[in-house]
Amino acid sequence: MPQRRDMLRLGLAAAAVCLALPVRARQAPAAEQGGFISRKLNAPVPGGVAVLALGDAATAPEVTYRDRRVLVVREDGKQWIAVVGIPLAVKPGPQEISVRDGAGARQLPFTVRAKEYVAQHITLKNPRQVNPDPDDMKRIEREMAEQSAANRAYRAGVTPSNLLLDRPVSGGRLSSPFGLRRFFNGEERNPHSGLDFAVPAGTPIKAPAAGVVSLVGDYFFNGKTVFLDHGQGFVSMFCHMSAIDVKVGDVVPRGGVVGKVGATGRATGPHLHWNVSLNDARVDPAIFIGAFKP
Repeated sequence: MPQRRDMLRLGLAAAAVCLALPVRARQAPAAEQGGFISRKLNAPVPGGVAVLALGDAATAPEVTYRDRRVLVVREDGKQWIAVVGIPLAVKPGPQEISVRDGAGARQLPFTVRAKEYVAQHITLKNPRQVNPDPDDMKRIEREMAEQSAANRAYRAGVTPSNLLLDRPVSGGRLSSPFGLRRFFNGEERNPHSGLDFAVPAGTPIKAPAAGVVSLVGDYFFNGKTVFLDHGQGFVSMFCHMSAIDVKVGDVVPRGGVVGKVGATGRATGPHLHWNVSLNDARVDPAIFIGAFKP
């Protein structure tokens, strides 16, 4: 009996310690709560999207991830959700967003799942497109800064017209998928940051959702390019175009033509390269058109 009483006292003491420890409430991803957008878009992998429920406050919470503002929308007229772009370089494991609303500031955790991306080997006839010369590098650095600024832009208070997007071109197959490890003439370069559509030159490129043209240029790697800002850091980029039919500041409706498919810049043939950015992270466009493969 004394031994049993000692065990009982130990058990009660352990329970008291457990009750004294602070408990961090778990906020379920919005996808687990059945929202339509959440079920369609939640793909928390490197280069993917995490959709997190934020509650039903009267006004939209302010959310940041890795020091970037995050897209926040109200889902089905009810709860707020954060639609978080996860950079391709993020390792699988725990991550968190920072949330500020009427109740104060808090950290909201989520988990990034693993995903394997395959390799692609490409042969280019122009060696400067693999190893640019010093003058090329000056141009590339200038162009990268310009394009990075367009991707970082955050039009606050603008709710994107659509989060489930249309394909920007009609017909054609999806060729190079997002996330490929790329080797040009045997040398590894940055992973493929967009989705390629194999369609003929001259095919019209249409806005997958309404937006404002934020940048137009003719770049060393991307060729003729248009950036379309959908709002709150949600940006489409169309590359290797043969013709551009819009200018900076144009408001383009969903389905509006921004230009035509081509093979300008670093391209081996006519195709559309389509990038999608969220909170300055390039993410897989296939997620937004129902073509994502886990």
